[in-house]
Amino acid sequence: MVDDAPAPGSLPGRHTSPWLANTDAEPRFEPLSGPTTTDVVIVGAGIAGLSTAAELAARGYDAVVLERDRIAGGTTGRSTAKITSQHGLVYDEVRESFGETSARRYAEANQAAIEAIVERVEAVDADCGLRRCPAYVYGDDRGAIRREADAEAAAGLPASFVTSVPPFEAADCGVRVDDQACFDPRRYLLALAESLVESPSESGDSRSVAVHEETRVTDVTPGRRPRVETEHGSVAADRVVLATGFPLLDRLGLFARLVPKRSYVVAIRIDGEPPDGMYYRPAEGSRPYRSVRAHVGAQSDDFGTEAGDASAGFDGPLVLVGGENHKPGQGGSTRERYRRLVEWAQECFTVQEVAYRWSAQDYVSADSVPLVGPAGPGARNVLLATGFGGWGMTGGTVAGRLLARTIDGEEPPIASLYDPRRFTPTASIGQLATENADVAGQFATDWLRTVFGSGDVAVEPGEGRVVRRDGRPIAVSRDDDGELHAVSAVCSHAYCVVDWNDGEGTWDCPCHGSRFDPDGRVIEGPATEGLSSRDDA
Repeated sequence: MVDDAPAPGSLPGRHTSPWLANTDAEPRFEPLSGPTTTDVVIVGAGIAGLSTAAELAARGYDAVVLERDRIAGGTTGRSTAKITSQHGLVYDEVRESFGETSARRYAEANQAAIEAIVERVEAVDADCGLRRCPAYVYGDDRGAIRREADAEAAAGLPASFVTSVPPFEAADCGVRVDDQACFDPRRYLLALAESLVESPSESGDSRSVAVHEETRVTDVTPGRRPRVETEHGSVAADRVVLATGFPLLDRLGLFARLVPKRSYVVAIRIDGEPPDGMYYRPAEGSRPYRSVRAHVGAQSDDFGTEAGDASAGFDGPLVLVGGENHKPGQGGSTRERYRRLVEWAQECFTVQEVAYRWSAQDYVSADSVPLVGPAGPGARNVLLATGFGGWGMTGGTVAGRLLARTIDGEEPPIASLYDPRRFTPTASIGQLATENADVAGQFATDWLRTVFGSGDVAVEPGEGRVVRRDGRPIAVSRDDDGELHAVSAVCSHAYCVVDWNDGEGTWDCPCHGSRFDPDGRVIEGPATEGLSSRDDA
């Protein structure tokens, strides 16, 4: 997805998140300029990658961080940025699947992550609108909510069962967790990255962190001393950390164990005071989940936005309304998902303006616990962090500490819970069966539809269609200027047929969630190669 790229259908608001809109669009750090060596190379400059870099620097390690786009340019910069240990209804599930001790460790790690972020914001003087507030999960299933309240309290969270959830008075009940937080994640990570690059490590020695934006990693070679290849040179290191949405090296069959989910957000201005807390309503039956939180905005404009830009500096208060999640490439029009979010927001608030709209992609593990640790057989010096399931602010911060401790030779008790190699048939077998049946069904259905489909290429501006040409599926789209784009419609990862995302203007794979721009370039994995050109298709 390209920031501010026009989406068809006259959707309201700027097509980007406020985090990306209200900071300079230009990279802060130069691309890699040739081969180098380091102790640890980290792929990805979102919250997991830079949290890992911060933890390693504090322990006296050199680190090189490589980012394909710009800092927080991926899922981190498109999140709702709730810094909370309250992860929907997860504690009851973790307690049931892994036991009370694991649930408590999960809670302790995420609570510690909140405090780590708060301390870092102060230490690096990040002007990121950090605000402490309560977090709620609410709904009409009183039994599920009560079980979650019990599980969270037993895990040590400051949680309580409540029968009133203002401003959602129609809610039957909820769980309130006090002293959580929210912020602007890009401003936070920009300040953190600059402090890491400019300052010596806390150990007082000469160890350093280098950050390189606009440096796409093309390959990871594991081994005794693994190597990361980029378009600008290679980096050899003792360890590699893959802190991307989907790991570039998959030795564990994660494509079959992670479910990709796209969700949508609109940032609105309302008449009246914004809600004080952060709110999450789980999906119930056919009713999709909803997420709400306010953002009051940063108080200064020192991030390079143009003078006089209405979006620069203070940009609040905004109310962020999220939901409408689905598997990429499935579920019909994504434009309609934005519209349904706006309609729901209008039912809850007096909406004056839709300021922004955007979407993000998260990966959910089959047993609902993130995957953080060794990357699998033959890659013992490669570690990964993924599967945060939409709770990446605390999840990525937990991952940073866990990875640094692992690299430093520690064996923290929580490592086994997060270990990507874990085998949890009781917790995950149902999800795995459902997901892989879905992949098989999509593969067969989409290929049959293509074989018997039309060869007509009449595509209007802003539209995309998969058409048949000489028996092969071709992805044809037309941009708003009328230019036609045509590439192979066969995903380079597992050869499923892609589908047009009309809200973002992308080609999305319905099997494992890879996404491509109209010219076939990879936006996010697990695919590492783009869609082949029309001539090669």
